[in-house]
Amino acid sequence: MAPPTDTDIAPGDDTVVRLLEAMAMSVDERGFKATTVADVVRIARTSRRTFYEHFSGRDDCFLALLARVNGELIAHITAAVDRSLPWRAQVRQAIEAWIGGSLSRPAITLAWILDTPGLGTAARAQQRESMAEFYSLIADLLDSPTYTSEHPQPVSRYVSIILVGGLRELLAIHVEDSGDVSDIEDIVDAATEATIAVLSASID
Repeated sequence: MAPPTDTDIAPGDDTVVRLLEAMAMSVDERGFKATTVADVVRIARTSRRTFYEHFSGRDDCFLALLARVNGELIAHITAAVDRSLPWRAQVRQAIEAWIGGSLSRPAITLAWILDTPGLGTAARAQQRESMAEFYSLIADLLDSPTYTSEHPQPVSRYVSIILVGGLRELLAIHVEDSGDVSDIEDIVDAATEATIAVLSASID
């Protein structure tokens, strides 16, 4: 997940921006489970009263952060792909951007994958919505002449689920096992190879 920015935040929402960035900093430093509202307001240099004017609680703030971060990541991936290249090269560009952007904030990525499912119905609904946005991203990226010339039918939702789910698990295991987010070449290679294999199989 890419670091949060001010994109799509209205000028009058400076307080919301500060609170979301404070949440991101706390998750980076302490992890989501250890983060409290007190941590967020301390980092944001505001009051609990101000916090509760914008969010119902810690989880609500965290989900708002994830919505922003996922939107930023999707935009980052889209911008990284050169649609004029062969589709296999585009896959690598997208994977590099996806993994690089996600691992720029490993604690937030790990919390999104591991902690969000335990936050209840609202969190599950948002997670499904975010995943649907990634399915749409895959469909959009594959709506390319270099791919559709080999495969005129759009990639199925089931294939998209396999691709997104596999990449999420790869990211989680990489962060948990090594914690090294500076060297991503091996996992980019593996993810690219697997993605091309899945898409090539669907072409055949």
